Amino acid sequence: MFVFRSSGDTVKITVDGKLYGTYSLSQNITEDIKSGENSNQLNRLIISDGKAYMETASCPDGICVAHRPIFRNGESIVCLPNRVVITVITDNSTDSPDIVA
Repeated sequence: MFVFRSSGDTVKITVDGKLYGTYSLSQNITEDIKSGENSNQLNRLIISDGKAYMETASCPDGICVAHRPIFRNGESIVCLPNRVVITVITDNSTDSPDIVA
């Protein structure tokens, strides 16, 4: 089933259930995602060569950092302690901006 999943073109980031931003997988960027009551929790997302992965996280377990890079439509990286969800989607609209903050 997963073998035939197509590559996505956009990464959607949500923090605590709210949209944080969307980024194109065609860009090479580093995004520091700050969350928590005083923005004291940090997740560093890297998008490089069409794939996204979590480089570092302030969470105690580090499961999100150990996750393999994602690039297929529907794949996700979740950091439960920091309430950060990274999801690959296919953005079919051509009018939308590459970054929403």
